[in-house]
Amino acid sequence: MATRAQILVRGIVQGVGFRPYIFSLARNRALKGQVFNNTTGVLIDVEGEACAIDRFVDDIKLNPPPLSSIESVELSNNLAPANYSDFRIVESDAAGEKFIPISADIATCEDCLREMLDPQDRRYRYPFINCTNCGPRFTIIEGIPYDRARTSMREFEMCQSCRAEYENPLDRRFHAEPTACAACGPRLFLTDAQGREVSLDAATGEDAINRPLDLLLKGNIVAIKGLGGFHLACDATNALAVEHLRKRKYREDKPFALMASSVDVIKKFCSVSQLEEDLLHSSRRPIVLLDRKADAEISEAIAPGVSTLGFMLPYTPLHYLLLENLDRPLVMTSGNVSDEPICYQDEDARRRLNEIADYYLLHNRPIRVRADDSVTRVFSGREMVARRSRGYAPAPIKLAFRFNRQILACGAELKNTFCLARDDYAFVSHHIGDLENLETLRSFTEGIEHYQRLFNIQPEVVAHDLHPEYLSTKYALAHDRAGIRVGVQHHHAHIASCMAENALEGELIGVAMDGLGFGSDGRFWGGEFFVADFLRAKRIAHLDYIRMPGGAKAIREPWRMGAVYLHRAMGDQFLELDLPFNRQPEINSWKTLRSMMAAGTNSPETSSMGRLFDALSALLCLRSAVNYEGQAAIELETIADRSVTESYEFEIAGEKIKAEPVIQSAVDDLLNGVPARVVSAKFHLGVVNLIARIARRVRDERHLNRVALSGGVFQNMFLLESVCRLLGGEGFEVFTHSRVPTNDGGISLGQAAIASARIASGRI
Repeated sequence: MATRAQILVRGIVQGVGFRPYIFSLARNRALKGQVFNNTTGVLIDVEGEACAIDRFVDDIKLNPPPLSSIESVELSNNLAPANYSDFRIVESDAAGEKFIPISADIATCEDCLREMLDPQDRRYRYPFINCTNCGPRFTIIEGIPYDRARTSMREFEMCQSCRAEYENPLDRRFHAEPTACAACGPRLFLTDAQGREVSLDAATGEDAINRPLDLLLKGNIVAIKGLGGFHLACDATNALAVEHLRKRKYREDKPFALMASSVDVIKKFCSVSQLEEDLLHSSRRPIVLLDRKADAEISEAIAPGVSTLGFMLPYTPLHYLLLENLDRPLVMTSGNVSDEPICYQDEDARRRLNEIADYYLLHNRPIRVRADDSVTRVFSGREMVARRSRGYAPAPIKLAFRFNRQILACGAELKNTFCLARDDYAFVSHHIGDLENLETLRSFTEGIEHYQRLFNIQPEVVAHDLHPEYLSTKYALAHDRAGIRVGVQHHHAHIASCMAENALEGELIGVAMDGLGFGSDGRFWGGEFFVADFLRAKRIAHLDYIRMPGGAKAIREPWRMGAVYLHRAMGDQFLELDLPFNRQPEINSWKTLRSMMAAGTNSPETSSMGRLFDALSALLCLRSAVNYEGQAAIELETIADRSVTESYEFEIAGEKIKAEPVIQSAVDDLLNGVPARVVSAKFHLGVVNLIARIARRVRDERHLNRVALSGGVFQNMFLLESVCRLLGGEGFEVFTHSRVPTNDGGISLGQAAIASARIASGRI
């Protein structure tokens, strides 16, 4: 018997080929009606036999398009007949409340690659080929519903051939909004450093690819406009070119990202497991951190002092064409001066990169939102995201609870992300960066405004860090439309972030370790143990406070923390020891630092585990000053001997954890000729055993068996693997991050979760 039904499908269902899929499905089931995008999802109005509609709905639920993510399928049955004559895709409905998740940018699919490399295809070697299943999404969207008129592609009127594909329900490009070809779409052009266009044959001509590639292989640095911004590229095997890029970019040591044409090329330099290979090939195309081979023939300047290399595979047609048949990797690092946001507009790139790039490979498709490459790795059989951006954002994180208000969480100062939350969705933003300059602050504020428009979120609550000087905090406090402002302690937010992404409720043991975060007592925390839930975090243990002489300077110069910890452990007598540390020229400033601390001048107190890692790195003479955040700790991890089983031991005195015994033991070992790699390992294992000791104590006292690990210190794989192995072996349930970063990039999610819980409980 014929009947009529309406089906509303919510989730990531626009821009992923959902309407063409529904069209084909309905035709195969002999159903009539229509399908269109609206401001909440995809609405299907269908008539036919009741059993055919039931099977149609089952097909939608069980076999959706691969790039979609269905959150719900809402069915309204037995409607009055509409007497449809066929099944059609109709114009989008822009009326009503606008709220729909949006797909992230997607790597070029296999079908498009085959066409691009087929000399008989009309898009042969066209560097902007795409279809329903791939290509730009988030970085070109201006509004919803997702239609061409609301993207930066509206500037390119489709030619007759592209229009025919776009309107043909049987074509792969049916309603693919970025559809284009060389006759009607974006084009490439090359300019020199002065902005003069270098003559190329045509956007699809060989010269458009071969000329820039030739420049790269001759040692030039080329700024390449991509999906979400610019890359600075050079030949990764040309040590001189890499050094030039470092000097011009003012990036002394921080590792460069690499792009290779295939996994086979990557395997020349790194070990690649099957899970890592799958991640490299995924449609998100992140940078994957891989273990570097000992005999890898690649410039040390790519990643000085680090045992991993960050590799990605091509994800745009232009990348594929540039790297085609290339047996070596290219450096593909963010197109910026260090500490500034990535450039994404042509004029901005010419202004800010003019002292770095020799040439610019540009295109005329505007980028609406900047998006850095994402960074990830494999841990314990699953992905662990370190920087969540292109390919991931703005896909929402679906939570096990609902937000009772629309919330903006402003995140932290370093590695900033913000989070907009409504219903059971958390929209954690793309990576913004360190909020330490005007350019990054502008990127932060523009990003918030864009997300608010896209997801129709008008925050009733604004959550922020407690640190009064963070620019994110100042933004929150100045937010004139916020009805409620919620200050959230930094490390509680870390733990709540881990809980939220793992769908955890109730109390657990929280371990938050990082560089520093503003504590509720006005001091800088960072080596913290809690009994925590979303409402509260009771601090049950922490590293004993120690001074940071010079404040932020003690972060940039780890030798200061080394000297302070040596002094704490053995007084001024440490200066009399025959340690290489004491023979460094910096130690001549010790008396000045001691006087500063005695007077309390610019010497804030901290309980930071990150600063203790810095102290050990300095003590081993690995790093007396750092050129990027976390460098000292990274190099300390790099040298650690994984075969060591002995460990140093912390002293636990009530809530205070004293590191003096660890420092004394490390000094004794060094004086006895124990290698630095062994000292590093014994220190790491000492931290592991400390976490286990306190977890056991809390389990015995409070019968809590779940442990959440969060904070930047847990980016250390030796530490994290060892902690999880030990706690897991003792029957603890251990929870770590995978979908949002364990570093401060995950803070905003925790802030939103805590603010929501406080409001629901009536505590605000």
